[in-house]
Amino acid sequence: MTARAVVTGVGVVAPSGIGADAHWRTVLAGTRRTGPITLFDPAGYPTRLAGEVPGFEAAAYAENRQLVQTDRWTHLAFAATRLALADAGLPDRSPDPYGYAVTLASSSGGNLFGQRELQRLWGGPTRTVGAYQSIAWFYAASVGQLSIQHQFKGPCGVLVSEAAGGLDSLAHAARSVRRGTPVVIAGGTECPLSPYALTCQLANGLLSDVADPERAYRPFDAAASGYVPAEGGAVFVVEELGHALARGARVYGELTGWGATHDAAHTGPESAGDPVQYARAMRLALDRAGVEPGDVDVVLPDALGVPRYDRTEATALRAVFGDRPPPVSTAKPLTGRAHQGGAALDVATALLAFRHDTLPASAGPDEVAAGCELDFLREHRRPRTRLALVCARGFDGYNSALVLRGAAPAREDEDG
Repeated sequence: MTARAVVTGVGVVAPSGIGADAHWRTVLAGTRRTGPITLFDPAGYPTRLAGEVPGFEAAAYAENRQLVQTDRWTHLAFAATRLALADAGLPDRSPDPYGYAVTLASSSGGNLFGQRELQRLWGGPTRTVGAYQSIAWFYAASVGQLSIQHQFKGPCGVLVSEAAGGLDSLAHAARSVRRGTPVVIAGGTECPLSPYALTCQLANGLLSDVADPERAYRPFDAAASGYVPAEGGAVFVVEELGHALARGARVYGELTGWGATHDAAHTGPESAGDPVQYARAMRLALDRAGVEPGDVDVVLPDALGVPRYDRTEATALRAVFGDRPPPVSTAKPLTGRAHQGGAALDVATALLAFRHDTLPASAGPDEVAAGCELDFLREHRRPRTRLALVCARGFDGYNSALVLRGAAPAREDEDG
């Protein structure tokens, strides 16, 4: 019998708040958490807005010796993982090291750490970098540090497919569970906010330069102007169902199907993504989950906020679902786009929606752009089938989709 992979712990560290409850409150209220960049002085940049994690104190989640070796992106992962393990009722240190693994997504790496060290190299009198420069910026730094911190010695790995990686990591975690690893830490966090990181993002021409946080990031809207960058994300405890039930764990939902394809094209000034390959990823996920398009309760889209990309995403969804697409809801305008962390955050939103028996209203669009006509949720609604399709696209052609089957909603006494 094929092992079933379920989510038993959710750890959120995002502009929407620290902890799953804080994130859910933000989503339900529809409150935008983007604003002026404070991690560095953005004066002189056309984009000066971002989503930053409010009130984050890294020292509350890791020892100082670990913090000085790592970047803020990894600090956020330390926090999200601690929160996810506590939510799942698992200890910080594994009682069975080879039965636990870490499989996170990564995108831009340790930007703030690398910026500081390279400025010291080229601008300081010593012309040196610190000893930890070689590991703190590295795309696998968070996976390695978490494996060491928590003594998770199972088959660890890192997925690099930009925003699509947030879903790819969960798909890989489910495969690891099916191959015999009882517990896998999956998801991803991001911090693309440094002068160098922002410059790299500006090169793609997809960032919004609108100065008003309320209007800067508007996916599928007639006023869409690009995306707003963000830090943070979500980390999950993915567990074999029998293992979870044996210890009496709460189950948020099951990872039932996934699909990944590639456009074989680079992201550029004229690119818009391939709706055919994107739709194929969605169909693969649905087929592997054994569900029909009409069974899907809600779709959480990539929602890049770039008009041509929004149109191709809507085209792909219509190709899969026909002229009666399921409700579409996105919370990304509230937080900004956190690359792989943003896709993981969408998974957290879907699981929390089923936990609280509420599909949240979409954060826009106010005026649907031509070519983006979809059934956007305009008010909160109770789920029907408890099936969600989460979609993500990574720059340079990555497409991923994930089907989640939500568990029964929590009882009122459990929810508090």
